[in-house]
Amino acid sequence: MLATKTERAFDPFAGLNGFGKPEQWQIGGLDPLPEEEWARMREFLALSDAEINAMLGTVEALFRRGHELVVATYDYLLHNHETAAILGWESGADPEHLSERRRFFTVWLARLLGMDFSSDLAHYLFRAGKVHAAHGPRRIHVPPVYVTGSISLVNGAFARFIMEEMPGHALAPLALAGWNKVLTLHLHLMQMGYQAALALDHGDFGVPFVLFGRMRTATGVQELTVRVESGATVESALRKFFNYYPASRAEVFDVAWTDGERVDSTGTPWFTVNRLYAVKPMWRVLLNGKDLSYIGGPSVELHPGDEIHVFPPGR
Repeated sequence: MLATKTERAFDPFAGLNGFGKPEQWQIGGLDPLPEEEWARMREFLALSDAEINAMLGTVEALFRRGHELVVATYDYLLHNHETAAILGWESGADPEHLSERRRFFTVWLARLLGMDFSSDLAHYLFRAGKVHAAHGPRRIHVPPVYVTGSISLVNGAFARFIMEEMPGHALAPLALAGWNKVLTLHLHLMQMGYQAALALDHGDFGVPFVLFGRMRTATGVQELTVRVESGATVESALRKFFNYYPASRAEVFDVAWTDGERVDSTGTPWFTVNRLYAVKPMWRVLLNGKDLSYIGGPSVELHPGDEIHVFPPGR
C-alpha cells in the first residue's frame, strides 16, 4: 500500500522511493577471497605431506644461500635492460630503492622458507600483486611477464642450490616438485592482486569512493577512485572496490546464499549455490548523498561526477 501524504511529510526518505522504507540490497559476482583462492589452488596443486617433508629437509641448505639469492636477483634485474628501465635503473640502481626491494624480497623469502601457509600470507601476496600494478608507493608498473619470470628464476636457483648443497640426496626430486608447486601458488595470488588493481584503473570515467570510520581502518585510505565503463551501474563499481579490498567485505556485508541452476554441454541441469553479499543493517552506502537502500539498490546507473560514500553504523 502506498504511503499517505501525511506519512510522506514526516518521512524525509519517502519521496525517494515512494514508500519511505529501506530495502536491503545485495551484490554478487565478487572474486574469491585471497585465503579462499589460496586454499582452492593448494588443493588443486595437490601438495602432499611427502613433498612438504622433503621441502623441510632442504630448508637449511636453501637458507644458507638466501643472501646470495637476494643479491643475485637484483643484480640480474639491474643488468637486464628491460627490467632496469622498468625500475628506473638505466643509469644504475638508486640505493634507497634497491634497499626497499631487497627488504621486501628478504621478507618474502623468509616466509617461503618458513613454510608459511597462512591466510595472512595469501593477503600479503595479493597486496604484492597490487604493488606490481603500480599501486605501490613508487607507482612502478611491473608487467606480469617479469613477475612470472622472476618466480621461475627463483625456482631454478632453488634447484641449483639443492644440487650444490645436497648432491645426490634422495629428497631432492620430491622437494623440488614441492617448491615448484608452492612458488606457483605464490605467483597465482600475486596475479590475483594484479588483476584486481588493473580492473580498478580500467574504465571511461572515475567514481570517487569516500570512506568513513572503520572502513578507513579496513582499507588504509580515506578516498579512492574506481574507474567504470559508460553505462555501468553502482554494483559494478562496488564489485571492483570490494575485489580490490577483499578484507573489507566482512565489515559491510553478511554472506547470503541463493540456489540456481546451470545446464552442462549435454543439456543436463545441475543445481548450483551462489554466494551473495547482503549489506548489513545500519551500514549506509550513499550515491551522491542518497542511501542506496532508498533509491533501488546498486542497479542505479553511474554518470561522470557521481560519488559514493560508505558510512559504518553510528555515523
